[in-house]
Amino acid sequence: MSTEHLAYVLRLADNALILGQRNAEWCSHGPALEEDIALANISLDLIGQARLLYSHAASLESALTGAAKTEDDYAYFRTEREFANYTLVELPHFGPLAGTARTERDYAVTIVRNFLYSAFMAHVWTALQASSDTQLAAIAAKSIKETRYHVHHARDWLVRFGDGTEESHRRAQAALDYLMPYTREFFHPDAVERAVAEAGIAPLASDLEAVWRDDVQSALAEATLQAPAEVKHVSTGKLGEHSEHMGYLLAEMQSLARQHPGASW
Repeated sequence: MSTEHLAYVLRLADNALILGQRNAEWCSHGPALEEDIALANISLDLIGQARLLYSHAASLESALTGAAKTEDDYAYFRTEREFANYTLVELPHFGPLAGTARTERDYAVTIVRNFLYSAFMAHVWTALQASSDTQLAAIAAKSIKETRYHVHHARDWLVRFGDGTEESHRRAQAALDYLMPYTREFFHPDAVERAVAEAGIAPLASDLEAVWRDDVQSALAEATLQAPAEVKHVSTGKLGEHSEHMGYLLAEMQSLARQHPGASW
């Protein structure tokens, strides 16, 4: 048990919570009733994963520092710089010129993001089932079942979009060009990830890159889409340095709890 161990668990939780919040923005706005329900269920899966991970983080933090934390403390009462999610998951459902979370939504952006992230997490959860942290391994065993469905859902729609009409192909390719560069953050290791890998708590994400790329390339080939050229820039969300969109997301997600701290219903 270490500060890096706690930080890693919080990273996993933050990714699940923030993407769950983003996907929940489709509630009552889905392109079809079935998709409205599907995205709501995926959001609930992700928020459920976040709750398990935050509860585990609270037990780790209590053992390390004696601090008593709850799921709500982590979700609603941390500042933007304290969140350690990937930049990819906080981006709005539109393109690079979107100013706030309330801009017009593009379902292709949602699908491409869900595919890139869930395809990666399928390998992370699989590896975490062998973690030396038995509680984290148990969370992984539950989460992998949900994540496999998330991959299936997103991959199916990715192929439909890419190999569909001229317009759906254009939108899917534009979303891929926009989002793919942010995945570099998945595989750029830092001190936290190296420490938990050395302790047998988690895999080193860079070791999963090749198999993830194989999965992505297989899906893109079926969808008749092209991976964009590699970029050098690495986003820094997991270090607490977020895009301008994160503040809008947190303001919406945290406002009620901050207005009525300690309330229950």
